[in-house]
Amino acid sequence: MARFDDPNELAALGIGTRAIHAGQEPEPVTGAVMTPVFQTSTYAQPKPAEWPWEYSRTHNPTRNALQACIASLESGRHGVSFSSGMAAIDTAIRLLPPGSHVLCGDDVYGGTYRLFTKCWAPLGYRFTFMDTTNPELVVPDDVDMVWVESPTNPLLKVTDIAALVQKAHAVGAIVVVDNTFATPIFQRPLELGADVVVHSTTKYINGHSDVVGGVLVTSDDALHDKMCFLQNSVGAVPGPWDCFLQLRGLKTLHLRMERHQASAQELSAWLAERDDVDKVHYPGFSGMVSFVLKGDIKAASRFVQATRVFTLAESLGGVESLIELPAIMTHASVPPEVRAEIGLPDGLIRLSIGVENLADLKADLEHAFAAAANG
Repeated sequence: MARFDDPNELAALGIGTRAIHAGQEPEPVTGAVMTPVFQTSTYAQPKPAEWPWEYSRTHNPTRNALQACIASLESGRHGVSFSSGMAAIDTAIRLLPPGSHVLCGDDVYGGTYRLFTKCWAPLGYRFTFMDTTNPELVVPDDVDMVWVESPTNPLLKVTDIAALVQKAHAVGAIVVVDNTFATPIFQRPLELGADVVVHSTTKYINGHSDVVGGVLVTSDDALHDKMCFLQNSVGAVPGPWDCFLQLRGLKTLHLRMERHQASAQELSAWLAERDDVDKVHYPGFSGMVSFVLKGDIKAASRFVQATRVFTLAESLGGVESLIELPAIMTHASVPPEVRAEIGLPDGLIRLSIGVENLADLKADLEHAFAAAANG
């Protein structure tokens, strides 16, 4: 019943079509169009050790479909799913032996910074944090991995991935790109030469704020073998229901991202014209916007507590709009002196623009500006 036996034929289809069909053939027994939730922990084997399905930590058909779909969207050959974005990031570091040197962007998610500095650095891994958006950046000869977020979180800086890949590969380093903010709709790092792409699928990939997950994508067979070994050995795998929810969300990814982006572009331009805003950060695409409110942290706190359409919450990428203060929320694990060094002020407000009516979002922010000013 397979409709796309030739992977090249599938790869030639548009990204919106692949979001709906890649890895998701009709179920062969009944012809069910939607991928079933294979809610099982084990599988009956006709002969001992001669059956590809042995245990759901190792393989699950629902998970396989999700992995194949995301890999196709990222122009990769292999996808490996995890129970969270942090589990995926943790696994990527496990690809390296102890003592390895990782060059990491200086503006990354606070959880990534915490994992690298508090969990892996004490075990002998070395992390150097540098501005990967700097065209004059030199990758030291002893670097084993370059870790990039583009756009960065929360300052939304964009790295020239292709140029950085050339520098990294010249010294034998692999390049991992966290593509969570851009999604494969707007950026496909493997096409630019990156070795691995990571997503917190909790965010735009799923898009409905009802599941936590992560994924690694690569076209390198050797890296994929290591990822699968670690996925099975460590066991931080998503359950089949979580995989089903992510597959369901993926089917509208291209549509959602168009709306996220259109509203973010208009709101960022509107914010940039306001006298009560010091600076707006927006890369020109996707649905994340951050800005610096004039005033102190108290004014910023009043602002984020005054919204009614925007929900004060961590995370991002859902159909609902979210608002937060990175300095005391998502990036609280980054020391104040480090935040100051990279230009992350206490008054920075991060917006995840949802798919609500634009006029309502603008009116909600207008109400918040008034509340911040009347403290």
